[in-house]
Amino acid sequence: MQKKGSSIFSTKEFHKKYSYSGKLGANYTKESTMFTVWAPTAEKVELVLYGKNPYRNERELSVPEQVLPMERGQNGTWKMNLNGDWDGTFYNYRVTVDTVKEAVDPYAKAVGVNGMVGMVVDLSSTNPNGWELDKKPELDAPTDAIIYEMHVRDFSIAENSGVEKEKNGKFTGVWQPGTKIPGINIATCLDHLKELGVTMVHLLPVFDYDSVDESKPDTPQFNWGYDPQNYNAPEGSYSSNPYDGKTRIKEMKQMIMELHKAGIRVIMDVVFNHTAKTEDSNFNKIVPNYYYRQDKDGNFSDASACGNETASERYMVQRFITDSVVYWAEEYHIDGFRFDLMAVHDIETMKEVRRRVDTIDPQILIYGEGWNGGPSPLPKYRQALKVNTVQYGGLQIAAFSDDIRDGVKGSVFKLKNPGFVNGGKNWEENIKFGIVASIGHEDIDYAKVYKKIKPWANEPYQTITYASAHDNLTLWDKLQMTNPNEDEDVLVAMNKLCAAIILTSQGIAFMQAGEEMARTKVKDDGTLDENSYASPDSVNQIDWQRKIKYKELYEYYRGLIQIRKAHKMFHMNTAQQVRSSIHFIETGYKNVVAYFLDGQIVQDLWKEAIIIFNGNRENISIQLPEGSWNVVVNEEKAGIDCLRKVNGCIQVPPISAYVLVKVD
Repeated sequence: MQKKGSSIFSTKEFHKKYSYSGKLGANYTKESTMFTVWAPTAEKVELVLYGKNPYRNERELSVPEQVLPMERGQNGTWKMNLNGDWDGTFYNYRVTVDTVKEAVDPYAKAVGVNGMVGMVVDLSSTNPNGWELDKKPELDAPTDAIIYEMHVRDFSIAENSGVEKEKNGKFTGVWQPGTKIPGINIATCLDHLKELGVTMVHLLPVFDYDSVDESKPDTPQFNWGYDPQNYNAPEGSYSSNPYDGKTRIKEMKQMIMELHKAGIRVIMDVVFNHTAKTEDSNFNKIVPNYYYRQDKDGNFSDASACGNETASERYMVQRFITDSVVYWAEEYHIDGFRFDLMAVHDIETMKEVRRRVDTIDPQILIYGEGWNGGPSPLPKYRQALKVNTVQYGGLQIAAFSDDIRDGVKGSVFKLKNPGFVNGGKNWEENIKFGIVASIGHEDIDYAKVYKKIKPWANEPYQTITYASAHDNLTLWDKLQMTNPNEDEDVLVAMNKLCAAIILTSQGIAFMQAGEEMARTKVKDDGTLDENSYASPDSVNQIDWQRKIKYKELYEYYRGLIQIRKAHKMFHMNTAQQVRSSIHFIETGYKNVVAYFLDGQIVQDLWKEAIIIFNGNRENISIQLPEGSWNVVVNEEKAGIDCLRKVNGCIQVPPISAYVLVKVD
């Protein structure tokens, strides 16, 4: 359908006349609530009040108690001030633009079940006990982060999570202390995270999304949540009572506070690049066509591959994105934001997000996917693509490194194609490129990096170094797919080598939940699920029993994390430090990467180290520099303790990583 007149929204005249910087939404005090909505093209806007019981049934609103005409305000706004205490009152806006449509306030901070209606809320009443004392765990530098990507429901929905039944798959299940695999003294959930040693959890979307019916909490339902409905309210299916607009807020805050107490910061996955609905989205009902880009024919463009793409370059869209991020950071004490399909957004919007969060906490992390899902009318030089990261200068805005991801295990799009650890050839320069976190380094032959990609990060804190995430096959399943007839002990060796590369490389370290225990996603028909966004719990849940079966792999991850946290040489702060410290070693072998690491550059207690990655199926022999060396990582174990001392020549077994530290 052609969208007439949408081109006017990009004009300077429209921007100048209608850009609004004042408060939006329902701004509550006990004495009054001011409702403000931006709807410059509307002929009429009405405030629809539903009282405290807005629903006829779970999917239908009741008859409004009042419908009040709003008054035109400045710069395209409509306003209504109501005296008295309106806490807990449900409301919507009824907007007339040719036709009459009712919409939830995009700035609504609380919503009813299934997100069909906004709610006025006294946010001070949603604070859990002790909230004012909540303290963020220390993070001296972005590269100190070790991120664990998890889905709230996955984390505790399995019976063997040890979480109380009423908390399974909920915000409260994330932080229940002392959970064990039933009948066995093996930690799960929060205690597992503390034991593993990660410093941050990245939560897949926890804002209110469209696909799950919150009114049926006992009916198994699943979605990753990349179908945004109400951006500024938490998802009700993760709360103990989705009907009460405050419960979901309080329980999410409680979860964040308890994670903070455990020494773990919290990152929120945000999906501003598209909305679940297009024509009938809240945005489009209020200001038709403004919030979305259109192609040259006036049709909705689709760089998200989800039916629409938001127009972040338009002032009020950029403002909404930055306002929302700031709201979550301030009200919920969120410590980082991961932008889904970040390249759908323009570079200036990402810079503005960074500038705004710097005023709250400069250590808030910002990162995202440096790609999009399809072509966009936004010129490529303006897109927040991975290759445009250089335009950020020194700002901490990071992109995922698909270079190291595909280098270690093979392309995520070519399921049976292997990488460095699982039988692939000619991936050495990709591994080296990943080791230095995508910055320029004189020892790398960029003509041999896959697709001849050039350095795209200015600083190591602009790179997310990872092997797997929720998208595509899990790491373990990719290894199985590329080596279907391989013995399991060889697959474990491949997994260990992959983990060693990621967790000793520069940049910001990132891992998928369950990677440390060989997480697999198997469908009912026995095939592996590479896109489990709406698959059942049987596919997506963390199977904590695998922590027992793959204990050696788990302990290996734990040891690598221990090394990374203890030694700055593995996560340096600046590109200059990385270039000065890392020197690659020519070994004479194919499918081998080795390098020298000078820890003195960052005053590390380990003054010198040699790291060797052997992707071959046979032993290799490496001549060491003069002196005695402590082996702290080998084919079996990883950690800060010496496993054995060597000098002269070191034999490195097949498919393994060795880290050696110079003995003073």
